[in-house]
Amino acid sequence: MGAVTLAEINNGDAAKFVEVLGDVFENSPWLVERAAAARPFPSCEILVAKLIDVLNTAGRDEKMALICAHPDLAGKAARAGELTDSSTREQASVGLDQLTDEEFELFNRLNDDYRARFGIPFIIAVRDHDKASILAAFETRLKNETAIEIAEAMRNIARIVSLRIVDTVLE
Repeated sequence: MGAVTLAEINNGDAAKFVEVLGDVFENSPWLVERAAAARPFPSCEILVAKLIDVLNTAGRDEKMALICAHPDLAGKAARAGELTDSSTREQASVGLDQLTDEEFELFNRLNDDYRARFGIPFIIAVRDHDKASILAAFETRLKNETAIEIAEAMRNIARIVSLRIVDTVLE
């Protein structure tokens, strides 16, 4: 996803808006579609606020579908090159694309443990972390209740969206 100006997304049609920003929510362009009608956005900050509002007002089943659209961290999809461009860059930014076999096995075990406990993938805004803090977060969050982890996933998705908008939209 290349950079675009705020004016370009405000002045283009809804289809172009979704084409340019559709990946800010992992494999879930329907959320961006819902925000398109609110154009024009006077600032990136207001654009992010609208996207987060759309996220927060989605139904429970929609939120769960969004959460489940996220890949496992440093998982098999990453090794197979099957991540979105954004996820690939984000995971690479903290070295998750260069794990040793032992680290890869550790991440896979933690991903499996997390999915078994909560029924969803572990979601964290990796750009706010390093490998060690991600592993520590896994260990800590595995002790939480499911409702807390769903809320934590939504909070991290909102952070990921805001970081992706900053990377994509120029004021």
